[in-house]
Amino acid sequence: MAVEKVDFSLKETSPNIGGDRVSGGEKLTSSFDLVEKMEFLFVRIVRARDLPLKAVNGIIDPYVEIKIGNYNATTKYFEKKPDFEWNQVFAFGQDQLQATTMEITVRDKELIIGDNMIGKITVALHEVPPCLPPDSPLASQWYKLEDKNGFTLRKGELMLAMWYSTQADRVFPDAWHSDSAIVSGESLLNTRSKAYLSPRLWYLRVNVIQARDLVPGRRDRNPQVYVKAVVGDVILRTRVSPDKNVNPKWNEDLMFVVAEPFFDPLIVTVEDRLENNTVRCLGKCVIRLSNVEQRLLPLPADPLWYNLEDIVFEDGMEKEVNFFSKLNMCVSLDGGYHVFDESVQIGSDYRPTAKMLWTAMIGVLELGIINASDLQPMKLRDGRETTDAYCVAKYGPKWVKTRTVVDSFDPKWNEQYSWDVYDPYTMLTIGVFDDCHLHGGDAVAVGDGDGKDPSFGKVRIRLSTLATNKIYTYSYPLLVLQPNGAKKMGELQLAIRFTCSSYLSLFLVYTMNPLLPHMHHIYPLSIYQLDILRKQAVRILCWSLSRTEPPLRQEVVEYMLDGGSPMWSLRKAKANFQRVLATFKCFSDARQWFDEIRKWNNSAATVLVLAIYCIIVLKPDLILPAVTLYSIQVMILQWRKRPRRPTHIDVNLSVAGSVTADELDEELDTFPSSRQFDVLRMRYDRLRSIAGRVVTVISDIATQVERFHSLLNWRDPRITVTFLVCCLVGSFMLYYLISLKVFLIFGGFYVMRPPFLGKDVLNAPQNFFSRLPTKADYML
Repeated sequence: MAVEKVDFSLKETSPNIGGDRVSGGEKLTSSFDLVEKMEFLFVRIVRARDLPLKAVNGIIDPYVEIKIGNYNATTKYFEKKPDFEWNQVFAFGQDQLQATTMEITVRDKELIIGDNMIGKITVALHEVPPCLPPDSPLASQWYKLEDKNGFTLRKGELMLAMWYSTQADRVFPDAWHSDSAIVSGESLLNTRSKAYLSPRLWYLRVNVIQARDLVPGRRDRNPQVYVKAVVGDVILRTRVSPDKNVNPKWNEDLMFVVAEPFFDPLIVTVEDRLENNTVRCLGKCVIRLSNVEQRLLPLPADPLWYNLEDIVFEDGMEKEVNFFSKLNMCVSLDGGYHVFDESVQIGSDYRPTAKMLWTAMIGVLELGIINASDLQPMKLRDGRETTDAYCVAKYGPKWVKTRTVVDSFDPKWNEQYSWDVYDPYTMLTIGVFDDCHLHGGDAVAVGDGDGKDPSFGKVRIRLSTLATNKIYTYSYPLLVLQPNGAKKMGELQLAIRFTCSSYLSLFLVYTMNPLLPHMHHIYPLSIYQLDILRKQAVRILCWSLSRTEPPLRQEVVEYMLDGGSPMWSLRKAKANFQRVLATFKCFSDARQWFDEIRKWNNSAATVLVLAIYCIIVLKPDLILPAVTLYSIQVMILQWRKRPRRPTHIDVNLSVAGSVTADELDEELDTFPSSRQFDVLRMRYDRLRSIAGRVVTVISDIATQVERFHSLLNWRDPRITVTFLVCCLVGSFMLYYLISLKVFLIFGGFYVMRPPFLGKDVLNAPQNFFSRLPTKADYML
């Protein structure tokens, strides 16, 4: 049976944006011009007054119900309150309205038996006026209530406003939407679109220098003292001091990631490790982060002496007692660094923490999230497959979340967002997720559901690959890696525009401004430190954004930030090895071309190369102009082949189509592994085999490098003497007998001599070099 080939390519689209159908390259400048216009009927229910009483106790709990065809929407309930003010907005998609009238009914929640209607208002939809931005909001007005027969009641009025508008209306983000009509209660808040800001992150540096006058428990032993620092749930320790006395020294840095506002203090304790693997606290100090010096310039922080307090228990209560032990530390909030929450290669922001160190803005990035198509089902609800999709986009500290379109495999969002741009070498990330927390979580997830919002895939676009002031409209494939290979979960249609305010500022960013702040170059952090600190930053962002309303859940933030620990992947190893080979392919091609020239396969080409070689040797001042002219020629020839599409995931480059099932299972395995012992042993043996080949390659490289050193270190005296004589003869001949130009010309003609003048065999220098000794003889 033939297997259907999946199309993973990027497709250019022509959405109907800005009022006309637009393809990539056209310029639009109006508001909300990167999305298709969606028309809505907005209904604002403000409040009611003088409602007639129907309850026996004279107290009513009113609510308002709006009915248009098959759509029903209700306001919140009031529980025995004298003033009935709702101030809620409802948005009904105009393309989904199948009725000509709208009924707005005021009902009483307390009246369960019989008709609970207090009064109603009937409105013809064709009489609702339009009110398009940037017009001011339409004023609300009072409407008399009618009974079920259409007669006006003597008492009872409802204040409301009705108008037609688009998604550009200011009330759109907080309105109830008809495409989420089946959602009710607290879950309704999760369906709304929101913008989020990451908290400002700082690097907290604790340089532990020394302690003085410690009081160990026993004076007949040498204390093994170390310092433990705690911020929140992060615990770091120094090494045990080599000074086994009461005045130990460390001079060691401990670094944390902290977020504003500073809630958790820095707690530093000095502990003594005893013989029986127990620990005794020799003192503690608590430092409020709001009192810590903020270091913006690359200048060392001032060391301070902190008093240590002992902890004792009196009557079961913890009590701190001051004594004379002190701890010398430099504690600072380093605002000159950029705190990485993303990988360095895919960062969306490289500005330092301190705002006064930021450079000027160079442009604006605008994103239109239009729609998705052919999304895969993610759960079962009432026995049928369904999907409740929403998008999340991140650039810099700003996150945006679209509204959730309920029960649709082809959701339409048509929402537009913008970000300030400070560096073009940044990445925009857009992810699509399924909301599995609606309806109280009564839906059953397809596959291995664990109560988390699963992802359909994500799209990454680097701004430096976009032309300025141009609209890119493409449909991006949404890909996820599953145990059976790469799977296409649908397509996401986006419209993107990068507007540059000043080309001079853009040029200065490329040439004058370093990618990372100056502090990263003056006091660089190691790769290990950056990895540990990035994990702390991701954990802080997950905690902070999950506390918003509606929340950005932990699994969403981790997926957008690639928050998982980097693990071994044979697929990624193959892909990166192929990238290295492709990078060095130009050298192998050049060597193959030179071999063809040297063998006179094309006599005319060889003669031309010899002539050019002679010109370069005789006129060396022409080398740089020739190289620059050749580069210009190559760039002109490559202009027609230039990439015209934004960056996207390449399945072939990622080796996602040719990987085996076992390799995928190894990549997707948990850490620590949850597989059987036999499987782990087989994978370990495979990893040993691969590592053995890598070690062999490294050994070969080391051998070739060591042979150069052997020319001068007299390891083989005959080779060193021969090389010494050759250097003496060569220097004498080049200085007194022949010029360097003549030597180079004769050497070039000898190398590219015709085949009938000599055989193509290894020459004397190659034979000489291959016999040089190396340190491989010393290896065990």
